[in-house]
Amino acid sequence: EELTMADKLKVTLKKSTIGAIPKHRATVAALGLKKTNKSVELPDNPAVRGMIAQVGHLLKVEEI
Repeated sequence: EELTMADKLKVTLKKSTIGAIPKHRATVAALGLKKTNKSVELPDNPAVRGMIAQVGHLLKVEEI
């Protein structure tokens, strides 16, 4: 069974990065997220999935 990938992912920053380690802050910034409760649409690929896996505790992810 292969995992089916959506076209795009809607990623929303749900928690602040204030207490996060610097590497996680950089990952959130690289995803294009600046403020809490703001969303970005990103392509669904292994690179983006890996970044989401690293900071998933700060995010809400929806497949579009």
